[in-house]
Amino acid sequence: MTGTTRSSEGLDARRRKLLFRSWHRGMREMDLILGSFADAEIAALTDAELDDYERLLDVADTVLLPWMTGEQQAPDDAMIGRIIAFRRSVTF
Repeated sequence: MTGTTRSSEGLDARRRKLLFRSWHRGMREMDLILGSFADAEIAALTDAELDDYERLLDVADTVLLPWMTGEQQAPDDAMIGRIIAFRRSVTF
């Protein structure tokens, strides 16, 4: 997988922005993890979930990657748990 598989057509401005940010992190590993998650889930996230996801996108890749790969214990956070579960269910 090299990039988004989802068109931003039909998404509101906030979701389009979050989709873009998910695929343009700066660290390719995080692009793949967050971008794939956003492709699959962004349209269905509630406003509260979007708030949580947006907050998570502000965390540095160097902090997020060890959580997502299991190298470090991730905080008890519903959105982080959801992304980790998604990551385990797909292959890249």
